[in-house]
Amino acid sequence: MKLLKITLFTTLLLLVLGCKNEKKETELADTNTDKEIEENVKVIPITHGTLVLESKTDVIYIDPTGGSEAFKGQKPPTLVLITDIHGDHLSIPTLEALNLTDVTIIAPKAVNDKIPSTISNNIVTLNNDETTEHNAINIKAIPMYNLREEALKFHTKGRGNGYVLTINDERIYISGDTEDIPEMRNLKDIDKAFVCMNLPYTMTIESAADAVLDFKPNTVYPYHYRGTDGLSDVNLFKKIVNDSIKSINVELLNWYD
Repeated sequence: MKLLKITLFTTLLLLVLGCKNEKKETELADTNTDKEIEENVKVIPITHGTLVLESKTDVIYIDPTGGSEAFKGQKPPTLVLITDIHGDHLSIPTLEALNLTDVTIIAPKAVNDKIPSTISNNIVTLNNDETTEHNAINIKAIPMYNLREEALKFHTKGRGNGYVLTINDERIYISGDTEDIPEMRNLKDIDKAFVCMNLPYTMTIESAADAVLDFKPNTVYPYHYRGTDGLSDVNLFKKIVNDSIKSINVELLNWYD
C-alpha cells in the first residue's frame, strides 16, 4: 500500500510538472511569435512623410524625397509607393537620382501622370479601393482626403492614395495626407499604422488620436507632423491614445533633425 501511494504521488507530481512545462513552452512560443511579427517588417524613418519598410524579401521606399543623399546607407528599393502629387510626397529629382529603371513604382493616376516614363520600366497605376500584388505583398489603395471645408482644396477625394500592405500576414497602413475619414476608421486588423497629423493640411492630433482609438492598430507611428506652425505635439497624441487604450503601442520615431 505504501509503495502504491508513492507511485501515485510520483505520477501526479510528473503530471503537474509536465503541465507547467507545457504552459511555459506555450507562453514562450507565443512570445516568440509576437517577436517574429514585430520584426517581420523593419521601419526606417527618413523624413516627414518619407520612410522605408524592409522585409526579408523586399525594400519598400514610400514617398521618396530628399534626393539620393536621404537614402545613403539604405538598401536599394525593390518597390516604390507614392501617395500624392505634392512635393513632400512626389519628388521627380529624387526618383531620377535613385536609379529606379528596373524597380516597380505604384501610385495613383494623378501621380503617374507627372512621372516621366524614362524613370522606370514598370509604373503601375493603382487608384482608390483597387488592389494589386508585388511579389508576395498585397497592396490595397485606401482613399485619403480632407473633410474640413477650409481644407478641401489641399486633398480632394480620389486623387491620392493611402495604402494597406500585407506582408507575411502583417498588415501595415500608411495614411498619406488625410483627415480622420471613415475609410480609416473602418480599418480592421492593422498591425502597424503610420498616421499623419499636421495643420492646416491634414488633421489635428485630437482627430488623429480619435481615429486611432476607433480602428485600434497594434502599433501606431505618428508621422508627417510638421505644419505651418512647426511640429505637432506627438507626446500629447501618445497620451490621448494611451489614456484610453494602454495596449496600443505608440512609437515616436525621429522624423525631423
